[in-house]
Amino acid sequence: GLLTMRAVEVMGAADVVLYDRLVSEEILRLINPAARMVYVGKRTSFHTRPQPEIHALLAQLATHDGFRTVVRLKGGDPYVFGRGGEEMEYLEERGIEVRCVPGITSAAGIGA
Repeated sequence: GLLTMRAVEVMGAADVVLYDRLVSEEILRLINPAARMVYVGKRTSFHTRPQPEIHALLAQLATHDGFRTVVRLKGGDPYVFGRGGEEMEYLEERGIEVRCVPGITSAAGIGA
């Protein structure tokens, strides 16, 4: 997988990471080894958690005193099929600061 240096930096500093099934093992190995890992993956007819529960979990973790960096790690484009916009809106409506660190689209990374 192709990542920006900023993505690697944020993953290395993460306290908690919520990740989906499209994130490769290679990328997961770049995450802070001390980070709490929460699998929230979905596939057809099987969701580990419904979307409203993922929203609530993100908000709960983001407001937990012990966590400075909560990462929502998604494979693919999080704003096309990944519901990233919904998650971001949910958190912002609750006054939680959100920063998006974009990946490298496969169309741009094809030459790599």
